[in-house]
Amino acid sequence: MSEKHPENFIVVGMTLDGKKFRPSDWAERLCGIMSAFGADHRMSYSPYVRPGLHLGEKCVYVAARLYEVEPLAYNFLAGFAKDNELQVINTGRPDAMADD
Repeated sequence: MSEKHPENFIVVGMTLDGKKFRPSDWAERLCGIMSAFGADHRMSYSPYVRPGLHLGEKCVYVAARLYEVEPLAYNFLAGFAKDNELQVINTGRPDAMADD
C-alpha cells in the first residue's frame, strides 16, 4: 500500500467556479497567521508559507516541509482552500525525484 506524502501546493485566489476570492488581502492575512517576530523585532512570514502571484492572481505558496514542522498548520491551510472552494495547484513533493 502506498503512503500519502505531503506535497508543495499553491492556493490560488480564484474559486473553483472562477470568481475572485475576497477580501483582496486574503493571502497576506492567511500568511500572517503563520508569521512570527524575529530577533530583529520585525514580523516575517514563515519560510514555508508565503504570499505571491500565480498567473496574475494572488496566491499562497505552501511548502510540504511545513507538514514535518507543524502538520496541523499544513492541514489547516489545505482545509482553508477546500472550505472556501479555492483552486489548488499541487506542485509535487520536494523529494519526488529521489524515490520515484
